[in-house]
Amino acid sequence: MKLKKRYQSKLNNLFVYETEDGYHVESVFYRGDTLCISTQVGCPIGCYFCASGSRGFFRNLSAEEIKSQFLLLEKTLPIKGIAIAGIGEPAANVESVLDALNFFKQRNLKVTITTTGFPESGFKKLLSCEHDGITFSIHGFSERVRKKLFKLNFPFKKTGSTFIDHIEPLSKTKRKKYQIGYLLLEEINDSKEELTQLAEFAQKYSLSVMLMMYNPVETSPFKPVSPEKYEKCFKFLRKYGIRVTLSNRFRTDPLGGCGTLTIARN
Repeated sequence: MKLKKRYQSKLNNLFVYETEDGYHVESVFYRGDTLCISTQVGCPIGCYFCASGSRGFFRNLSAEEIKSQFLLLEKTLPIKGIAIAGIGEPAANVESVLDALNFFKQRNLKVTITTTGFPESGFKKLLSCEHDGITFSIHGFSERVRKKLFKLNFPFKKTGSTFIDHIEPLSKTKRKKYQIGYLLLEEINDSKEELTQLAEFAQKYSLSVMLMMYNPVETSPFKPVSPEKYEKCFKFLRKYGIRVTLSNRFRTDPLGGCGTLTIARN
């Protein structure tokens, strides 16, 4: 099945596509060269802080539907990179994702992936594919925190072990393709205890950290940290010698930013 473009928000380059069976998914063109695409209709992970899975999971997108998000725009936008980081968990639809990834790589596009690492079987395949970068979305190390963040119970101990087994044999140069995604949430994962676990893990395995500001959504009870707390957390990680990437204006856009994509948007 293929997609057809439904509409575009000119304000922030948000694109909505309609599937043949009447669902809608979204992609975002950002930074002037990168298309962030979706892999599922809804999301099975059900992160409590994210709008993408708030209406539940409906189905996987086919490889053709994933490719269509690029094909419908390639003649009108200067797309040089694909971020597989939109609606859905790539590891839960891994065969279609890998099919599409190979298609993108054949067109000399840079392809990055964002994943929670669940399920383990799909995560292993993503880690080993010909990607240009993987962001491992952790957001919390302790079971206490992770139970507040995810509907699915997949302990970091399990996903973390899969990740470590893959990167440990790699040189520091090759590890630069991997980073930790960490979304700061007020009074949830911004404590010194949680940040210390993040810093020690990143330092031990020579990983960078993408430190994200939260985009509040109606379905979530969580709140973003203040700009002052955000800067404090950044400086805390930097004391460990960790390279930290901060949220830019594209990631904090209230419509089309991280965690705000949804299905059946009116």
